[in-house]
Amino acid sequence: MKYSNGGLSASTSEIELWELFKPDIYQYVSDGKIWIDPQTGEQIERCPWLRKEPNQEKYTCDIYYDRPHDCKYYPVTIAQMVEDECEMLDVQDLDNPKQAQKTLDTLMADSRPACE
Repeated sequence: MKYSNGGLSASTSEIELWELFKPDIYQYVSDGKIWIDPQTGEQIERCPWLRKEPNQEKYTCDIYYDRPHDCKYYPVTIAQMVEDECEMLDVQDLDNPKQAQKTLDTLMADSRPACE
């Protein structure tokens, strides 16, 4: 997956905020890289904040309001989600990608930067 194994980054300001106010998140930062195992110093394969919903094939983010901008702006397209094998895709998204894209655009409207 594109957004695993070191595929995500956080800005210096995001990391500084975590260091000051979210030490539980900051413990997974090392040398400016995120999602590093605090015990081993190794890159974590999957984001440590991604949680599978019980009895479902859906995942949620445990740090949703404090997630890095890479996460806030992702995904842009259903095609990108398919390519990245995104855990958030549902079967109905694959069956009707045009409708899924409309739904995605609506859901992500507040997360994406405004067009100028």
